[in-house]
Amino acid sequence: MATMKYAAAIVDELYRSVERIAAEEAEKLTALILQSDKVFLAGAGRSGLIGRAFAMRLMHMGIDAYVVGETVTPGIGSSDTLIIGSGSGETASLVSMARKAKSVDASVAAVTIAPESTIGSLADMTVKLPGSPKDKAAGTYTTIQPMASLFEQTLLVFYDAVILAIMDKRGLDSGLMFGRHANLE
Repeated sequence: MATMKYAAAIVDELYRSVERIAAEEAEKLTALILQSDKVFLAGAGRSGLIGRAFAMRLMHMGIDAYVVGETVTPGIGSSDTLIIGSGSGETASLVSMARKAKSVDASVAAVTIAPESTIGSLADMTVKLPGSPKDKAAGTYTTIQPMASLFEQTLLVFYDAVILAIMDKRGLDSGLMFGRHANLE
């Protein structure tokens, strides 16, 4: 029975977290994606896995979306956008990617707990997501969950909300998107 109490507590934390996301920032990211030729997703660890899921949904809508580091990922250019999901905004490999994208005049968006971080400072726009930092010394914990779980869950829900907003703007539904679903499974 304790497991389901934990599940209910997680859902409650996630609800409170999503309520704190600025609508203007979400709309700005949605608009940036729609004006980009290609969209690149990056993140480390679990945030990277969530970025991969977001890239897949973007592809289902006909948006040229790529995961940084895959063998089929093309180069980024000035009409493209790199979206980095990083709780801390300080992951060295992601900082390097942001700098490279900026060096070719690509847009950079950071989805992070820390807009004042290195990645946030390099970004053209940030979306601040609530979540507990990995290091207790960096801030107070407001979650029962370990490490960055609340941020990662909020990131998934936020990315899915962006997908729904784009679907609405483009007049898409799941049926139309299913035509782009993988069929070699």
